[in-house]
Amino acid sequence: MQVRIQSTGQVMYESEFRAYQQANGGPSWDITTTEVLTALGADVVFEGAQATGGTVYQYSQASGVEQVDGKWYTKYILGPVFTDTPATETEPAKTAAENEAEYKAAKDTDQAKSVRSTRDSKLAESDWRVIKAAETATTLDAAWATYRQALRDVTAQSGFPWTITWPDAP
Repeated sequence: MQVRIQSTGQVMYESEFRAYQQANGGPSWDITTTEVLTALGADVVFEGAQATGGTVYQYSQASGVEQVDGKWYTKYILGPVFTDTPATETEPAKTAAENEAEYKAAKDTDQAKSVRSTRDSKLAESDWRVIKAAETATTLDAAWATYRQALRDVTAQSGFPWTITWPDAP
């Protein structure tokens, strides 16, 4: 559980609050209740609603607390949030737009690797058909050949790597 210190607005976990109280000569207590926290000058921070919507590049992330109807809740936003970064000894300065583009490119690369891995597994699962055809000196069944080609063509789909229509095995 998180708590918010009324006098400072600082948010911390209950265990940190206990340690803070003890370090500053405050009381110790056995059971944490809303009443105990109020007496100690703190408020319970309830879990807020996760942020929804956004794009494949975004996720819900905590961004402070907010008061709603007299209670404090964790506030969630869609992130990540990009900012300009100053130059360092080894890296040049980057704008927020450059940081965002770099992030999206990395996410696209990771997603493409994942899709290719799934595709490769599906191809491996149907390798026995190719091996069987080779062993019997016959042609691979047309339905299986079409399926395997469709798997190889997954990376050419217009939504790749985020929107994939997987072919059905015969």
